[in-house]
Amino acid sequence: MMFEIQPFNPEEYRRQTRRSALIVILIFALLAMSLAMLAVSLFGEPGGDNFRWNLGGVLAGLLLTVAVVRTQLWSQPWMAAAVYGWQLKRNLMRITNVMHHVSAGVQAGEPSAMKLLRFYHLGVTQMHRLDGNSSGLGPLVREIDQLREAMEARGLDIEQTRLDPAWFEQLKKAGA
Repeated sequence: MMFEIQPFNPEEYRRQTRRSALIVILIFALLAMSLAMLAVSLFGEPGGDNFRWNLGGVLAGLLLTVAVVRTQLWSQPWMAAAVYGWQLKRNLMRITNVMHHVSAGVQAGEPSAMKLLRFYHLGVTQMHRLDGNSSGLGPLVREIDQLREAMEARGLDIEQTRLDPAWFEQLKKAGA
């Protein structure tokens, strides 16, 4: 699946994600408390130890909240920033999981590895900016600059805002 880095205003992103998180938390609290009370009233013993029924209700509330978010809320416009942030982090993690191959490919001059690493750098930069964590990029600045220069020297486009799944396959083939 193709993912593309989208421009977001950091303040607006944080406002939208706080709002959507609050709504999801409220849904969870309502479902967890309701299901815990229902479980205790149906299966519990008056004056007895009903911990397991409370816990079961809370866990059922958690599972139901996840289902509601994924099936009903995920596509809502007010969830767009949170969904985007989740997808960006998920795709950055996909690259992190094969970073040793990416680094080796970059050292060997493999274009797909360079594109993957450039996308990773752009994504991490955006994530830090959206989260308001400007100091977190310090250690990467030199690596980002070196990669950009190497890509420019090879004539590769440095605007790698779209993650192409084919790059992972090309990286596998180059490493095999």
